[in-house]
Amino acid sequence: AALSEVLAAEAVTCLNRAMAALRDIWEEIGIPEEQRLERTDTVRKHIKNLLDMMVAEEESLKERLLKSIVLCRKELDTLCRELQLGPFETEEESTILQMEKNLRTCVEVLQKQKRDRKQELKALQEQDQALCDILCTPLFSIDTNSVPSLEDLDRYRRHVASLNSLKEQRQEEFVSNKRQIILLMEELDHTPDTSFERDVVCEDEKVFCLSEDNIMALQKLLQQLEAQRALNEAVCTELRARIVALWERLQIPEEERESSAVH
Repeated sequence: AALSEVLAAEAVTCLNRAMAALRDIWEEIGIPEEQRLERTDTVRKHIKNLLDMMVAEEESLKERLLKSIVLCRKELDTLCRELQLGPFETEEESTILQMEKNLRTCVEVLQKQKRDRKQELKALQEQDQALCDILCTPLFSIDTNSVPSLEDLDRYRRHVASLNSLKEQRQEEFVSNKRQIILLMEELDHTPDTSFERDVVCEDEKVFCLSEDNIMALQKLLQQLEAQRALNEAVCTELRARIVALWERLQIPEEERESSAVH
C-alpha cells in the first residue's frame, strides 16, 4: 500500500511538472492567456478521458471477476450435487481475484472428476455388455443418466471382475469338456447329428455362448457319450466272454484264436 501511494504521488508530480513545462513553453512562445486557458482545458480533458477509461477498464475487470465468482459458485453447487459431495466452502476473507482463481480451479478439478467417473462408467458398461453377451446374464443395474458415485463404481468394478472370473471358469470347463467330447465321438465313431453337437465340435471356442444352460447341456452331452462308451464296453466284454466260451467248447486252436486277438 505504501509503495502504491508513492507511485500515485509520483504520478501527480509528473503531471504537475508537465503542466509547468507547458506553461513555460506557452509563455516563452507568447501565447495569450485566453489560449493558454483553452490549451490547459484541453490537457485536462485528455488526462480526464484517459483516467476515466482506465478506471472503467478496471471496473469492468472487477465486474467480470464478480460475475465469474457467481457462475463458479453455481457450477460448484451443481457439481457437488452430481458428485454427491458436501457443500463447497470458500475463504470469505480472500481477495476477489484470489477467490475467483480458487473457485475456477475447484470447478476444473470437479469437472475432471465428473469426466473421469463418466468415462469409467462407459468402459465398465462396454465390458459388462460383452460379458453378458457371452454369459447370457442380465446387465448390471445402474443409472446411466447421472454421475455414478464412487461406491457405485466400486460395486460395478467388483461385478465385472466376478463376471470375468465366471467367464474364465466356464471357458476352461467348455474347453475341457469339448476335448473329452471330441475324443469320445471319435472313439464311438459318432457324427454330430444335432445343431448343439455341431456347435460344440465346430464352433470357435471364443464365440461359443457360455450360458448356464449351454454349460449344463454340455455336461449332459458328455455324460451321454460316457454312458454310451460304458455300455459299448460292457457289450464288448460280454461278447468277448461268449467268444472265449465258444472257443473252448469248439476247441479252436490257439493260432486261430490269435488271428482274432486284434479285436
